[in-house]
Amino acid sequence: MSRQNGQDRRDGQSRQDGTERAYDIVLFGATGFVGTLTAEYLAAHAPQGLRWAVAARDTGRLERLRERLAAIDPRCAELPLLRADVTDPDSLRDVAGQARVVATMVGPYLEYGEELVAACADAGTDYLDLCGEPEFVDLMYVRHDARARETGARLVHAAGFDSVPHDLGVWFTVRQLPEGVPLTVDGFVRVGGTFSGGTFASALGQFARGRHLLAAARDRRRHEPRLVGRRAYAPTGAPRYAGEVGAWALPLPTIDPQIVQRSARALERYGPDFRYRHYAAIRTLPSAVGGAAGAGALLAAAQVPPVRRWLSGRLRPGEGPDEERRANSWFSVRFVGEGGGKRVFTEVAGGDPGYGDTAKMLAEAALCLVLDDLPRTSGQVTTAVALGEPLVERLRRAGISFRVAAVR
Repeated sequence: MSRQNGQDRRDGQSRQDGTERAYDIVLFGATGFVGTLTAEYLAAHAPQGLRWAVAARDTGRLERLRERLAAIDPRCAELPLLRADVTDPDSLRDVAGQARVVATMVGPYLEYGEELVAACADAGTDYLDLCGEPEFVDLMYVRHDARARETGARLVHAAGFDSVPHDLGVWFTVRQLPEGVPLTVDGFVRVGGTFSGGTFASALGQFARGRHLLAAARDRRRHEPRLVGRRAYAPTGAPRYAGEVGAWALPLPTIDPQIVQRSARALERYGPDFRYRHYAAIRTLPSAVGGAAGAGALLAAAQVPPVRRWLSGRLRPGEGPDEERRANSWFSVRFVGEGGGKRVFTEVAGGDPGYGDTAKMLAEAALCLVLDDLPRTSGQVTTAVALGEPLVERLRRAGISFRVAAVR
């Protein structure tokens, strides 16, 4: 099978045996805001016998976290605590060597992430993160995909709101359409909630690194195998009124369409000619104009270092809203798919996108990697390629809906 889709057979050398590892899952950065939510979710939902641990650089904070988790499940009173620091590569290699899966919430990833990716790729350990930084993902592909394929490690980036609802939502939509024909899907995102401090910091950093981002993307294209006999692309759509969803559609400059495109390149089920466009759905024209102006202002401000630092201080990584505000947050991503004379409307919807449901998605993805029967993949892979239907079913049981709204 091709190197592109990662469907490599794993031999005895290339895939670690879970019985030889001390832990099924290690959460790295577990004492941060989203890390704590992810640990709390695992404490409440981990199946009997799951061997998991939490890791961070501050053992005092880890001990306080363990007390908090023990109030959810008394078994967590004995939860292992691992000290690990992004400035200490040996500690990261130690964590990777003990785990079947490492899930990390430590960002911005461009600044803090590579050593752990490298450690997991070398150890044959599955890796998950919440990264929404295209430059980082492209750099990790160029530098560590080949090694991960040798060892059997699955490197899965963007396993939170970036980009699980969009990647799996498109995958779910494609499965409602005919096979073997050209397909188009448009995604329309609506959010009622606050993005995390880590997401905000990552976005500011990427806005300020336009040339570096483009250079990393070009370098990735030089290393990726060419797609032969098929086409999959994700162009930037033009702003428009989208009557199919009753909203103004503004193109969203996020990592999500790139992730969807990679899934489409890897999986023949997306058809011989696949196109995806990604939008924010805004109900009124004044709000759409204001949103576009605000995004432009943020992009301009990110180019000025003192202004960028000031903005970063408004919402710091590791901080987040209170429980009441999270409980009132929500997201909805509606998809319109067409092909073979059929048109289908689908939706992925859930609760707090920036915090609560991001933690849920990451935790369920980690459980999926450890416990579920999955396709044989390795290297840098997307959630749709590596996890697919098993993760969709897990998320449904966890309260995130995947539904077909209409077929025409």
